[in-house]
Amino acid sequence: MGKPVIFQKKPAVMDLGPGTYWWCSCGLSGSQPFCDGAHVGTGFAPVEFTVTEQGKVGLCNCKHSLNPPYCDGKHKSLD
Repeated sequence: MGKPVIFQKKPAVMDLGPGTYWWCSCGLSGSQPFCDGAHVGTGFAPVEFTVTEQGKVGLCNCKHSLNPPYCDGKHKSLD
């Protein structure tokens, strides 16, 4: 498994309602920041996360966060 593709060097800030979501960890999904199955055969797997109440979240789009699926600012130090 290599490095994930950097989709974007800023978080996807969005308002999500309660539910279970699957975050793309490979960077290849056409429905970023969520998984669409593009990872098949890459060695990457989507990350399941649950939102318990309506609110804004910042999801990692660079795919290098140490706290996936949430942005931790790692994109600021990537080339």
